[in-house]
Amino acid sequence: MNAGPLRAAVVVCSDGVAAGVREDRSGAVARELLVALGFEVDLVDIVADDRDAIETTLARHVSHGVNLVVTSGGTGFGTRDVTPEATLAIVEREAPGLAEAVRAASPVPFGMLSRGVAGTAGTTVVVNLPGSTGGVRDGLDALAPALVHACELAAGVDSGHPHASG
Repeated sequence: MNAGPLRAAVVVCSDGVAAGVREDRSGAVARELLVALGFEVDLVDIVADDRDAIETTLARHVSHGVNLVVTSGGTGFGTRDVTPEATLAIVEREAPGLAEAVRAASPVPFGMLSRGVAGTAGTTVVVNLPGSTGGVRDGLDALAPALVHACELAAGVDSGHPHASG
């Protein structure tokens, strides 16, 4: 199977941004970093911290065959933080190593409070990132070495397994 350009979508989960009372900055950072990794970024969606709205948005991207969906926000301990629950409702196979890498990459102690998850839904990789620009940047930097390969594997592209030498 020939691998064309990988397509990604960014979903910003934030009541404030959805209501227009706060500017989205994390979605723009995610888009910029994904483009630098070689992804075509279809769009940046803004949704409120509402489980049904997040789940519907994620499912729509999966049904459109996007290779990667990155969420930003809604992964903390707040009562409105429901992004992981919405993600688990559509994910068929979890990929805990991706979520663990995001948490491990945080240079601040609050990174351990992220409840973000990751996994595959059909041929789409879905990853939750924190809502801050720093959390998005640190998370995508941590995932960068494996993200393209993960998306190719999920899509059924035989890209060969990279092996460490030595």
